[in-house]
Amino acid sequence: MSLKLRLTIMSFLQFAVWGAYLTSMGNYLASIGLAPKIGLFYAMQGIVSIFMPAVMGIIADRWIPAQRLLGYCHGLGAIFIIAAGYYGYSAGESAEFATLFLLYSLSVAFFMPTIALSNSVAYTVLTNNNYDTIKAFPPIRTLGTVGFICAMLFVNFAGFKDGVFMLNFGSDENFFSFQNGYEQFYVSGVLGIILFLFSFLLPNCEVNKSEGKISMSDALGLKAFALFKQRKMAIFFIFSMLLGVSLQITNGYANPFISSFNEMPEYLNSWGANNANALISLSQVSETLCILLIPFFLKKFGIKKVMLLAMLAWVLRFGLFAVGNPGTGVWMFVVSMIVYGIAFDFFNVSGSLFVDKETDKKLRSSAQGVFMMMTNGFGATIGMIAAQYVVNHYVYSHTDVVQQLEGWRTSWFIFAGYALVVTILFAILFKYKHNPKDVENISH
Repeated sequence: MSLKLRLTIMSFLQFAVWGAYLTSMGNYLASIGLAPKIGLFYAMQGIVSIFMPAVMGIIADRWIPAQRLLGYCHGLGAIFIIAAGYYGYSAGESAEFATLFLLYSLSVAFFMPTIALSNSVAYTVLTNNNYDTIKAFPPIRTLGTVGFICAMLFVNFAGFKDGVFMLNFGSDENFFSFQNGYEQFYVSGVLGIILFLFSFLLPNCEVNKSEGKISMSDALGLKAFALFKQRKMAIFFIFSMLLGVSLQITNGYANPFISSFNEMPEYLNSWGANNANALISLSQVSETLCILLIPFFLKKFGIKKVMLLAMLAWVLRFGLFAVGNPGTGVWMFVVSMIVYGIAFDFFNVSGSLFVDKETDKKLRSSAQGVFMMMTNGFGATIGMIAAQYVVNHYVYSHTDVVQQLEGWRTSWFIFAGYALVVTILFAILFKYKHNPKDVENISH
């Protein structure tokens, strides 16, 4: 099996594990009475990302090869997510927040570091084999998004996303219903176990074992934080955090929002309202295409303009949700899904490449961990806690469907306004002179 093929399979499975539940978990939680807690579940991904990716990055840099640690993390994460699914099955609608949240939290504590670790494995292996990362990595990462799409579509059409499944036998009173939705956790867990086993086929990533005595900061990998001493990098990481606020909002709330139109007669039979997960999968389709555009855009425009495009795309992403609907306005939802590819990829993938370029190879895993900490850690945590407050205040504080829909629109406008402010500040404060040759030499 070729080196690139192994990295591609790793990427496919890496994001399939996440795609199995990331966009549909909100629906399941709402179905068992935990709608007001949705933000906490997604915020936990951010909380563990504050420290776990950095810690695992240090371990990968100093003691355990990155590809081996990647597998261990997936194996442990799979055990806990399967346990969460089993608890959901056994408890049904009586599932308690504390138990489900604990099992889920333990799972994501081991999963979230794997995003940075998989990047580190890919960059290290490609560089060691004389590949240009800016040309070789995007196609590999693209298959990761394909894996995400496959997993979420499987969950959608298998009926694992809705929380409650009902079979009607001829009358409104005569139907059989049973609780489901927890199966999405099983799907994620099985994929995690497969990746754990596959990790033993990945090329080895050597750890950096220095001879002689080393300082405490070297041992703990704290040198990566010295990047904050550079004004350019400090501003980049701060805005990575501010933009990271937007990352998980639509993952947590897009599905419940679109599905809520089902409660209104005019949208009851609309395809969009009944297949929210499939509609949202267009976001990942866009992502696969946008990843392939990154080398051109980075070389042509540089990191600053690419990041600005990502920020403007977030403004459109939220704004179109605010004015669209799954009926005559479904095209606005579709456009929102399309711009997501720019919003996510031009920020995450370009950002990780930028960090790789600006970082010494001995600190590669640690630096990727810091980037992950700022974006999916501090940023996503703050974003989801704030988003939960906004949505609970404007949406779930009401029982009337019309009032809830107006609350959704207000919430999306608030999120769009925030993204616009961040965009303007970044354009003013981040100074970076683009040199196309830097992009060509990014792998060296």
